[in-house]
Amino acid sequence: MRVAVVGATGQVGTVMRAILLERNFPVDEIRFFASSRSAGSTIVWKGQAVEVEDSATAAFSGIDIALMSSGATSSRELAPRFAAAGATVIDNSSAWRMDPEVPLVVPEVNEHALITIPKGIVANPNCTTMVAMPVLKPLHLAAGLVSVIAATYQAVSGSGREGVNELADQLEKTRDHDVRVLTFDGRAFPLDQGVKFPATIAHNVIPLAGAIVDDGSLETNEEQKLRDESRKILEIPSLHVSATCVRVPVFTGHSLALTLGFERPLTPEHAMEILAKARGVELSDLPTPRLASGTDPCYVGRVRHAEALENGLSLFVSGDNLRKGAALNAVQIAEALLELR
Repeated sequence: MRVAVVGATGQVGTVMRAILLERNFPVDEIRFFASSRSAGSTIVWKGQAVEVEDSATAAFSGIDIALMSSGATSSRELAPRFAAAGATVIDNSSAWRMDPEVPLVVPEVNEHALITIPKGIVANPNCTTMVAMPVLKPLHLAAGLVSVIAATYQAVSGSGREGVNELADQLEKTRDHDVRVLTFDGRAFPLDQGVKFPATIAHNVIPLAGAIVDDGSLETNEEQKLRDESRKILEIPSLHVSATCVRVPVFTGHSLALTLGFERPLTPEHAMEILAKARGVELSDLPTPRLASGTDPCYVGRVRHAEALENGLSLFVSGDNLRKGAALNAVQIAEALLELR
C-alpha cells in the first residue's frame, strides 16, 4: 500500500500523518507533497526522514491512495493528475464535493457511496457539516428528517493557521487587561482587527463565517456548504436547511445548535437511545469543543423537544474539526476503500 499525503506540512496534513500512525493504517511506502515553500524539507516517518516533494513538479506514478489537503485551487489541478496516474484521491477541499460524479462520504453515514468512484476522487465534507452527519443520519432513519435550523460555533482553526495565529496574537495583547471595557490606565486599548476575520475575534463572536456568496442570497459559503452537503450525504434532496455560521474564539472544535423537524414524532428519550448506539457518536450531558478537542467522536447532548417545528427536537453537537472534521474522516474513507477491495 503506497500512500501520499498532499499538503503534508499543513494543519490537516499534520493531523493526517498522526492518524495514519495512530490507527496503524497499512502503509508500505509513504510520500509527502507540499508547495514549493516546503519542498526539500524532511518529515520523520517511523524513524526515517522522508523528503517533502514539490506537488507542482513531482511525478505521481505508483501511488495507491492520495490523501489531499492542499486547498480547492490546488486540488482542481492535482487531484485529476493523481487519479490519472492510478491513485484513488481522498480530497479534503471544497473543489469536488458537489460534483455528481464524486462521492461525498462520511463512512458512518453513506459508506455505500464508495462502490462507484467514476473520477477516482472521493470528497471529504466541510468540517462543520461533518460534525453533524453521524448524529443526523440515524435520527433521519428513525423519523424522516424534513428540516434543519442550525447555528454553528466554528473554531478559528477552521480558517487555517492564519486564523489560529490571529486569535493567539489578539489574546496576547489583551492578556493583562480588562477586555470587557477595553480600557486600562484611563485610556482606550485598541484591538487590531486583523486580516483573517472581518472583526476582532478575541473575546468576541463574529456572525459571519466564510465569505458572502455573490448570488443575492446574503448567505456565506459556509452556510451554503452546510445545506448542500447535508442534502447530498444524507440523500435527502428536499431537505430544508437554514443556517447562521458563526466564528468563535476557540482554537479547535466546531459546534452546532440544531433544531430538527421530522415527518414522524420522535421523543427526546427515543432519540437518545438511538444516538447511544450510533457509530461515531457519544452522548454527553454538556458537549463542548474543549471536550471534543483531540478526540474522535461527535459529542451530542441537550436533546429536548422543540415546539417551533412539527415533530421538533433541539440538540447540541461538538466535534474536533481537524480530526473527524477533516483528517480522521479521510483516513476512515481510506480504510473503507481497503475493505471494499
